[in-house]
Amino acid sequence: MPDVAVLDYDAVLAAVSPREAIDRTRDAFLRHRRDEWLMPAKVYLESAPHGDFRAMPALGGGLAILKWISSFPSNPARDLSTVMGILLVSDAETSEPIAMLDARSVTALRTGAVAPVAARALARADAATVGIVGCGLHGAWTARCLATDGYGPGVCCDPRPEAAAALANELGWSVGTREEALAADVVCCITPGAEIVVDTGDLRPGQHYNMLGADGPGKAEATIGAVAACTLFCDEWAQASHGGELTGAVEEGLVTRDRVTDLGAVLAGEAPGRADTGAVTLFDSTGLAIQDLAIAAAAVEAWREGRVQAQTVRL
Repeated sequence: MPDVAVLDYDAVLAAVSPREAIDRTRDAFLRHRRDEWLMPAKVYLESAPHGDFRAMPALGGGLAILKWISSFPSNPARDLSTVMGILLVSDAETSEPIAMLDARSVTALRTGAVAPVAARALARADAATVGIVGCGLHGAWTARCLATDGYGPGVCCDPRPEAAAALANELGWSVGTREEALAADVVCCITPGAEIVVDTGDLRPGQHYNMLGADGPGKAEATIGAVAACTLFCDEWAQASHGGELTGAVEEGLVTRDRVTDLGAVLAGEAPGRADTGAVTLFDSTGLAIQDLAIAAAAVEAWREGRVQAQTVRL
């Protein structure tokens, strides 16, 4: 068996720029829409009361991946990251292991990258200002990717003033209240999903919301009423309707399948996006393995071309 590359957190981020992450993420949605990339359902393994593990496989572009990732909200109190895991890459033709990647960095990049992909497809053409609610790792990469794609200025909001200030200083944006962040053209909520951030009264005509934090059962960043009041889009209906921002409204019977459009269909030109400039669009992102595959493929390519260094192990 050949040596297997090991790309740590820093190596992954050095291998894949925000621009490349955005472009590869958009392409992943299109390839999945065309059935070129395959993605079985995400599997959750509860580790109550601490958190959960998730197994996420995908195949495409000559590669097969399995991301083994966790979400343990109490970890910061132990001086550990909330999200940790590993992503395995194999050759799809021979099954040979190729690489092991830090899953935390891959997840941060693909979470951030989908924000401008969705915004370009669903926000008003003249949308510019950004509101970031939640300035942790994923919130920071969401802001960086939006800035890379030309959005801004933005307002950074977080219960931890130092986190909001650090991100705002990095991008030349400002620190603000929740209300100020929710007044932007493009609003991104990237919180753990344990508390409501957006209510119906916060919605303003013409806004676009990227809901990025509620990625599992029992999580929500918006009230059911707020969700039901928007024009709705998601990354994948099966996943979003059972463990995403849409779930509560679906369970209450306020949102049905015919009211929600897959982002991939919009990107492929098979379905309309925003109906008019006054609509409030909401994209429910629960995180797809095809996005992880896109980032992993870019990282492996960078390693093979010698643009990034990696450790190697022999199994």
